[in-house]
Amino acid sequence: MATNSKLHATWIGHSTVLLKVGDFHLITDPVFGKRCGLYLGAANIGPKRLAPPAISLAHLPKIDLILLSHAHMDHFDIPSLRALENKGTQIVTARRTSDLLRTRRYARVTELGWGESAQIGPLKIGAFPVRHWGARKITDVWRGYNGYTIEGEGLRVLFGGDTAITDSFRPLRSSKPFDLAIVPIGAYDPWIANHCTPEQAWRMGIDAGANAWLPVHHKTFQLGREPLHEPLERFLTVAGADAGQVLTRNIGDTCRVD
Repeated sequence: MATNSKLHATWIGHSTVLLKVGDFHLITDPVFGKRCGLYLGAANIGPKRLAPPAISLAHLPKIDLILLSHAHMDHFDIPSLRALENKGTQIVTARRTSDLLRTRRYARVTELGWGESAQIGPLKIGAFPVRHWGARKITDVWRGYNGYTIEGEGLRVLFGGDTAITDSFRPLRSSKPFDLAIVPIGAYDPWIANHCTPEQAWRMGIDAGANAWLPVHHKTFQLGREPLHEPLERFLTVAGADAGQVLTRNIGDTCRVD
């Protein structure tokens, strides 16, 4: 792999992606456990992981930024976040979610609401609305939920978090396309009100002006009723002649933007 590429992206599994922009490392929604879900004491009773993380926590580079889309347990995994605690690491997360973190163990924790942004190292992180919900439990419905734009070093990256079909990707389009769109494509059956289909994910990326794709939220946990390999198959079908721009297909795949 060329070492002078502007961007490297590795799909670790589910919605966890390791991004390297120059010498700056960020990770999205880190989940590294064997299960994701509710802990009863030391036991986790959530869905079991179907494939191990492509990179173990012990083999990650030093992380400069953790980007958290919302507080759902398959995106905001407390054991993983505690393992990543570091005084040199910053976190950007959704509104009213930092209480779930041991904030003093990181360099800084920044909450963003829709339309807000923050400069973290060489990158500008912007939060935009998605169609989902943020409650971690039944009653904490006040918690926020975001998609993000990541801009800097001449690059634009889109991280869709979790979302159903929405028009909120359209205002993200600019004269400079997104070099990479990280979009969720799984768990739509029966959760169509909160998770988009592969075809809808493609449409929202096109709305935003994406040039290349890294589909997530599939192949890792069985969260919906659709067959495990169906989301990617449908995504590649709707991509058609542009399927070559889907840069990752399997957990562990790495792509680059030069």
